[in-house]
Amino acid sequence: MLDLHGDPIALTAALVDIPSESRHETRIADEIETALREQTTGFEVIRNGDAVLARTNFGKPSRVLLAGHTDTVPAADNVPSRLADGILHGCGTSDMKSGDAVFLHLAATVTDPAHDITLVMYDCEEIEASANGLGRIERELPDWLAADVAILGEPSGGFIEAGCQGTLRVIVSVAGTRAHSARSWLGDNAIHKLGAVLTRLKAYQARSVDIDGCVYREGLSAVRIDGGIAGNVIPDAATVTVNFRFAPDRSVEQAYAHVQEALDGLDVTIELTDSAAGALPGLTRPAAATLVEAAGGQVRAKYGWTDVARFAALGIPAVNYGPGDPNLAHRVDENVEVAQITAVTEVLRRYLIG
Repeated sequence: MLDLHGDPIALTAALVDIPSESRHETRIADEIETALREQTTGFEVIRNGDAVLARTNFGKPSRVLLAGHTDTVPAADNVPSRLADGILHGCGTSDMKSGDAVFLHLAATVTDPAHDITLVMYDCEEIEASANGLGRIERELPDWLAADVAILGEPSGGFIEAGCQGTLRVIVSVAGTRAHSARSWLGDNAIHKLGAVLTRLKAYQARSVDIDGCVYREGLSAVRIDGGIAGNVIPDAATVTVNFRFAPDRSVEQAYAHVQEALDGLDVTIELTDSAAGALPGLTRPAAATLVEAAGGQVRAKYGWTDVARFAALGIPAVNYGPGDPNLAHRVDENVEVAQITAVTEVLRRYLIG
């Protein structure tokens, strides 16, 4: 059985040693559920698919939600875990079984918290959004996500990474005239016409905006080019996929309008294909401000999109806070400094005890 009362470093290793690729989290969910039922006091524990949820109802003045996904990307010969020179190696060590271990350990060892605690260990975060276990819980058990602040244990290097960027993708299309490449002057090369789009993107000046002391930098980038028919044909169509990462003070609609404005005047069509709103940090809210204080003010903006946005949509301030370097996530050499596991555990212990 998982030992929730032991060192969270050892608990991280035990979690890593349980393979849990997305859609295959039943075993790890079984072990987490059993451990929570047998090793915690005052928690109501339920199961939802391969997600495990637990919460106290002590009547405290505020509620803190600790959320962590239990799935990983496919292992790459990096399970079981390996500890060497203060570094724990293995699939999921950083993203995010070390964060899970911290949350599970605190649920078992903080016996008189200043806040009521909700713990959500969910499945399928690493794959398409429609499969995300947190989204399923939001649909089926929405009352379980009520909280004054939500903390996701995503790797953040021991910093509080507040809010998150929004993201959208558009396909920018240009049209030309097909011709034989031996008589190129009879055609109108659509791929060449993409040059104007790329020039516009290269010259784009990204905006930076400070929200609650967190600076979010935007980016408008070409991420894919498609075009061409054959090696001897002038193409009559070509597209470039553009990704806009935008600060959370913009809505999706405002962000899309900005992309259209940035490409205004070009002979193109623009199609929105995918989008997700960002999340404001909400650090001025009392429960979040207390967390910042407990962490010694180590706060920065979150670059990228995470499930904090789901909580922001519910009006709940949410942050990413966990051990591990996000730049190591999904790599063959994924690892976590064990000192970070200890440090994050102690910060959150101080916060939960109050």
